Amino acid sequence: MSFRRVFALAALIAIGSGHAFAAEKVQPGDAKAGEGKAAACGACHGADGNSQSPMYPKLAGQNEAYIARQLVQFKSGKRNNPIMAPFAATLTPQDMHDIGAYFATKHPTPAEADESLVARGQQLYRAGDAKLGVPACMACHGPDGRGMAGSAYPQLSGQWAEYITAKFGEWRDGARWGEDEHANIMPDIAGRLSDKDIAALASYAQGLHTAK
Repeated sequence: MSFRRVFALAALIAIGSGHAFAAEKVQPGDAKAGEGKAAACGACHGADGNSQSPMYPKLAGQNEAYIARQLVQFKSGKRNNPIMAPFAATLTPQDMHDIGAYFATKHPTPAEADESLVARGQQLYRAGDAKLGVPACMACHGPDGRGMAGSAYPQLSGQWAEYITAKFGEWRDGARWGEDEHANIMPDIAGRLSDKDIAALASYAQGLHTAK
């Protein structure tokens, strides 16, 4: 997949995501209602969305649209996760948005980047690598790593570096979060990066709130 094609697909997702969520015909998420619905999430993700183990992603500060979209994927089986599937199976689309709205009000605990990895991580995040055909991460995840809620692009700032690294590994091994060509963007990017690049990018994202 060419460098330009990756950008083109990203733009299509931004358009398509907006249409998909509009088609759900649910009300905007209610954070207060979501607090009770998210109680079961606390066992792994923390009551405030700050998980204590890198096995589980931090949800604190994550945008509502992204959380709702992933819950839909878990429920449908398009994103394969044996832990999340039974939890998502009981949720309505409104529940998903309410839970997303609740975690969106929380703040991720700060984390630091490995200084030895910052230079390469910053280059990839902010400028990409044209020789590798890798676009700048901030094109979709924002210059501050807060994501783009309108397009359901996730927040990366403060996320566990180990978790991000694990997801890159899954994508490189063939995991797809969906069935259309849009689902190939991250697997394609992951396949172009070395282990060192992934480690640098994950570390940079974890400490992005402190990055200059």
